[in-house]
Amino acid sequence: MARTLFLLYFLLLSVYNSFAQPRIDSYKLITGKAKEYHKSEWDIQVSAAFGNAYDQADISLDMAITSPSGKPILLPCYFDSGDGEASVWKARFAPQETGKYSYHFILHSQGKQAVSAKAVFDAGPGDGKGFLHKNNLWTFKYDNGELFRGIGENVGWESRSFEKDKWTYDYLLPKLSSNGANFFRTWMCYWNLPLEWKKVNSTKRYSNSDAYYNPGAIKRMDELVNLTDSLNLKFMLTMDWHGHLMEGGGWKNSNYNALNGGPAKTPTEYFTSQKARAMYKNKLRYIVARWGYSTSIAAFEFFNEIDNAAFNGADSVLIPLHYITEWHDEMSRYLKDIDPYRHLVTTSVSHRDIPGMNSIAYIDFNQKHIYKHTEKIPGIYWNYINGFGKPYVVGEFGYRWEDDDRKYAAEADYDFKRGLWYGLFSPCPILPMSWWWEMFDEQNMEPYFKGVRQISDEMLKAGKGSFEQFDVSSGNIESYGVKCGSKYFIYLLNNTDSTVSTAVSFAAAGKNYTISYFDPNDRSTQPGGKTTVQASKIVIGGFSLPAKKEKLIVVTAN
Repeated sequence: MARTLFLLYFLLLSVYNSFAQPRIDSYKLITGKAKEYHKSEWDIQVSAAFGNAYDQADISLDMAITSPSGKPILLPCYFDSGDGEASVWKARFAPQETGKYSYHFILHSQGKQAVSAKAVFDAGPGDGKGFLHKNNLWTFKYDNGELFRGIGENVGWESRSFEKDKWTYDYLLPKLSSNGANFFRTWMCYWNLPLEWKKVNSTKRYSNSDAYYNPGAIKRMDELVNLTDSLNLKFMLTMDWHGHLMEGGGWKNSNYNALNGGPAKTPTEYFTSQKARAMYKNKLRYIVARWGYSTSIAAFEFFNEIDNAAFNGADSVLIPLHYITEWHDEMSRYLKDIDPYRHLVTTSVSHRDIPGMNSIAYIDFNQKHIYKHTEKIPGIYWNYINGFGKPYVVGEFGYRWEDDDRKYAAEADYDFKRGLWYGLFSPCPILPMSWWWEMFDEQNMEPYFKGVRQISDEMLKAGKGSFEQFDVSSGNIESYGVKCGSKYFIYLLNNTDSTVSTAVSFAAAGKNYTISYFDPNDRSTQPGGKTTVQASKIVIGGFSLPAKKEKLIVVTAN
């Protein structure tokens, strides 16, 4: 009898262990033939126990890939549906090479592992340029070698519940694309793409949800990526904002807050708690797994204006600054480790630098926001470049930060224009991005991007990535010069309240040149005749510039 009971126990235990052992039951490529830089998607059927499908310490699935050149790639996969008995997972992959790939899946579940059989797929040529990567101070570079400079604005969020319904991605982004812009920046927060928020606010677009990740945010992010892919727009995804960590702001509803079942008792513990860090890494893994394939996502930004959460007023520190720096160092390293496409990584401050942040190795470019001092933009770049040796971006700027009061619309439009040109004539891979996108839409400012893009494209074509700033003498008119190849580009701005007549001169080599004048407001080009170098200088005279107006001069070697 005892022997029978023992055998029955052993049989039951074997059955249990067999059931508990994780399995990859099947997988299938569901998007047809793979193409370079385009999404290929797999469905993977899994039998594995888990408590939280979004916690990689509980369960995780990866796609181990070998590229045609032999490069090993480990791609995170994400949970789609199901339960601890049977679940469906997804793998989304954008090949960066053409040719034959081999792959298999690796499943980890509650300390156990399962590995699928190997398979292959072929990737044919696509029509894209690839992902953007750091190149130099002036440009980013696509996988195919083509250079890129970002021109655009913030579209921080779609209309909130108290704003005009028309200001959606579907309305604003096609207008940017059709007017020459190629870049924008947008936020994840509790009223826009609220991925981590169970309680939303100030929105009619999203609903409260008990789901681990907000399903409305997931759906809208899928739609945003598809839209930007179709428009060939690149964007910076700001994955969090300072208000999240403010006691009087988002913290009371944060999933990280211990009062809501999270791992952190205070905003400081958001940065110091190992459990909070693990929770954030799970979010990064999900974002990379679900949307990392998109070449439209140019950069991942950890925080908008993190200094505004760290400080209370001018001097009082709420969150010890070294914790913020250490957190960014760890998260940027982790993101680079799990992202097979090596997207650009950044974060931003408002106006107060945080010690050590600008030197973090895996932050590709640094950012600051400038309001009420657009005139300072040209001088900011070299201050940071000389100090830290990496690209610098003005992620937000504007005439005012308080509101978009239309009584200041003329001044705001003026700053909108000159901020773009200050950036174009400075060493930055993304031109300064204005805030208050709703106001500028009402002011019909989007067509102005066309002229900036036209000159930017001419610079890239003429210099093939070569940019050399030079001094311009222009009397009482602001002037900035950049030489690209054999072409000299000059930006002139009359920042006075009256018309100014002037002459322009600058040092030049060679002998004979042709001059043209470009008006960015109507994109008209007027011939300026020919000129010669005398005493190692080119002198261009005989023109006037009205108050608060700009002009571009292009001088081309014959």
